Amino acid sequence: MPSAFYAACMDTLLSCCQWLEGTSASVYIRESNWSYPFIESTHVLGLCVFIGFLLFWDLRLVGVVLRGVPVSEVWRRLIPWITIGAVIMTISGVLLFISDPVRFYGNIFFRIKTFGLVLALLNALAFHFGIERQLVNWDTADVTPRAARVAGGLSIFLWAVIIVCGRFVAYNWFPSLV
Repeated sequence: MPSAFYAACMDTLLSCCQWLEGTSASVYIRESNWSYPFIESTHVLGLCVFIGFLLFWDLRLVGVVLRGVPVSEVWRRLIPWITIGAVIMTISGVLLFISDPVRFYGNIFFRIKTFGLVLALLNALAFHFGIERQLVNWDTADVTPRAARVAGGLSIFLWAVIIVCGRFVAYNWFPSLV
């Protein structure tokens, strides 16, 4: 039963990708001389802003940088930039996907990247709804709690995987999965 459910879900996803590929937005981005390179460049710039500030935040959680600065102060200064980068990266990433959804759907590196994005989101949610709620208790501690260090280290690892797989999407040497 689970394999039949999985196959049905994958068929539905493929059908959605095939429909999306025929939309005017997809055709425009894919066939325009300027839209795809502009969107991709914007995606990379958004990624640089996002990952640069997120890495700094994660390194603070791990205890590598700014140990003497309260965690809440570091977060207050970085979160606007992390958010701006995330918004730019998300919008441009969705537009890049829209450009050729069937090709992305069949790309093993895109699937790994997507799985990594889901795990990174779950890690962030677990941090924000877990250990961050107790921030007042460890804000100025010499060492951040183990859960915060694990969340920061896991974030660094997951984003490294996401970025590498994102780059490999363009250079996929494996046959398409569809």
